[in-house]
Amino acid sequence: MEKLTEAQIEKHLEKVEGWDYYDDAIHTTFEFDNFMDAFSVMTRIAMEAEKMEHHPDWHNVYNTLEITLNTHDVGGLTEKDFKLAAAIEHIVGDE
Repeated sequence: MEKLTEAQIEKHLEKVEGWDYYDDAIHTTFEFDNFMDAFSVMTRIAMEAEKMEHHPDWHNVYNTLEITLNTHDVGGLTEKDFKLAAAIEHIVGDE
């Protein structure tokens, strides 16, 4: 998988609302009603990430989930990152 250019990244960002691009990665934060809701979403994301063989860097404290995506192998962003971001948006939207 090839590393995306800045122009490609900007185009992809238009499709994943609420994600920011910096430090060669895309980042977002979600806030839920409580820990169980956050953990439930994390479980669903984990199952999807495992199917995609692409795993997020994330941090959870109580009802807040911070997610960072990039492709370590290329040192930046690839199509995989935006596919997982879209899947995450779909999962969170179902909650």
